[in-house]
Amino acid sequence: MGEYSFRLLRVDLAAGTFRDERIEPETARAFLGGSGLAAAWISSLEVESIDPLRPANPLIWMTGPLVGTEMPSAGRTSVCALSPLTGIWGEANTGGFFGPELRFAGFDGLIVEGRSEGPVWLSIVEGVPELHEAIDLIGLDTYATQEEIRRRLGEDGARVACIGEAGERSVAFASILNDHGRAAGRCGLGAVMGSKNLKAVAVRGTASIRVADPKQFAGVVSGVAEETENDIAAQAIRMAGTAGYLDMAAMYGDLPVRSFGEGEWDGASELSGVRLTEEFLIRGRACYRCPIACGRETSAPNYGLERVDGPEYETLGALGSLLEISDLEGVIAAGHLCNTSGLDTISTGSTLALACELFERGLLTEAETGGIPIRYGDVETMLELIRRVARREGFGDALAEGSARLAARFGAPELAVTVNRLEVPMHDPRAFSGMAVSYALSPRGACHMQGDAYSVDTGQLVLEAADIAPGDRFESTEAKGRMAARTMIWRTVYNAINLCQFQNPGGDLVVEGLNAVTGWDLTLEDLMTAGRRILALKRTVNRRRGLSRADDTLPVALLRPLGSGGTQGMVVDLEALLSGAYAELGWSAETGMPTAETIARLGLDGVV
Repeated sequence: MGEYSFRLLRVDLAAGTFRDERIEPETARAFLGGSGLAAAWISSLEVESIDPLRPANPLIWMTGPLVGTEMPSAGRTSVCALSPLTGIWGEANTGGFFGPELRFAGFDGLIVEGRSEGPVWLSIVEGVPELHEAIDLIGLDTYATQEEIRRRLGEDGARVACIGEAGERSVAFASILNDHGRAAGRCGLGAVMGSKNLKAVAVRGTASIRVADPKQFAGVVSGVAEETENDIAAQAIRMAGTAGYLDMAAMYGDLPVRSFGEGEWDGASELSGVRLTEEFLIRGRACYRCPIACGRETSAPNYGLERVDGPEYETLGALGSLLEISDLEGVIAAGHLCNTSGLDTISTGSTLALACELFERGLLTEAETGGIPIRYGDVETMLELIRRVARREGFGDALAEGSARLAARFGAPELAVTVNRLEVPMHDPRAFSGMAVSYALSPRGACHMQGDAYSVDTGQLVLEAADIAPGDRFESTEAKGRMAARTMIWRTVYNAINLCQFQNPGGDLVVEGLNAVTGWDLTLEDLMTAGRRILALKRTVNRRRGLSRADDTLPVALLRPLGSGGTQGMVVDLEALLSGAYAELGWSAETGMPTAETIARLGLDGVV
């Protein structure tokens, strides 16, 4: 079978041409796959001069070596480019079936370059790529687009990744949707796709995935399945989805309320995952070979919705508690509207919450909003503004640029709850101090998927061999900063091999499974080194894009104590935490960059 390597399809939209290329085995081993290999590719470009919405910005779908195999919960795909929302490294991760199907169609990754003169969609069927005109697809929502393209291909089993109106109109936080409501949501990569005049990508194939040692791998798969059945956290997610965390989040003070300005809120109980399950759940939905099935299929009869996707925890927070909206059916409807329009729910909710705050303070008036009063708790206004954002209609055009630009436009940049212009997710670092490190040092801006310290301190993620274990959730020390950095390193590995973060079977099974598939002989230490290497590489891309040590910080709102709730009076010691994180990563505390020794140790001399 030969050494393990990645087969890539490069598509030049301007020329309408295709190239079949390989990533060599040594590069695949060093960067693993997913966002790791995408970072290696993008770092080779002249990133300093690339406009994210111009043809020179490549849009990359990259799977990992476990994707499409029998490994439980290994169905994810990384989508990467320079972000039009943040201006720096852009990365999103999506589940469903698109990634496995891309591999079955013959390719491990897809790199789209240039810009088509007119709207097109791309099909890859049994290893054969083809571009098709898409002028009549423009304006279709993401669900209708997926359905229509499957009809045109005559392939009911085809998997389609596409954009909606938001991506077509270059909304800065437009997402890419696949498998109905599965989203590569963050960083505005849907806008990158739209800037290329690419409406959709459809994949279909029957190729098998190479496994170097099938017998060993079968043992790993069995072990992971057993671990999942015994994992209380995984079973809780199966029962109530990620929405089941909402009540616990409210107790901890982790659930953001009123643009992160309040510590508790009586309306939180109305958004409960238990209530969602009991009153509105139709069924759970799983991604490829996933025994957890965190996806939700729900209804919202008061809004005329009989069967829709979601919402998950982040959407309940962003479109619910952040806006002080307790109408659960209204939040379901808002999440569905974001999905069909192709909008990231986190950035959407955060930007609308900022608008509420600006309006309440008198910095924004009806003269600027087109006569619309924008206030907390108003579900109908939220729905209308989401429609206007997707179409860049009226005041929606200003909202479509995201929180950082909106706050700056109205003279209050300190009100934007962002890190490096990416809106903060629905986890408060005052509740779990390690999240301060994840937000400040995440390569894509504020991100809970680059290092979920809250999972560690609640006991959901424990990796003792890598010294990742629960501790005091309020601790703000260098030691805590080191632990948070190690969590980031491990999750960077996950985003490279593309294993779902709800699947936590332990380091031994992950290492053994990866080696069984690839034929490598990696150890857990080797994987952690790869995670450090990928983080360092993304860090250098961001430095070349203009970030500095001064950007490793938190928004003003998160550096203030709250007067009530589960975090009452708590503020993180960010510098102590960062000091530990820099030391763990081998980055200079003065410059925030990987030291020369670290670059050499990670084998990045010829890359950086």
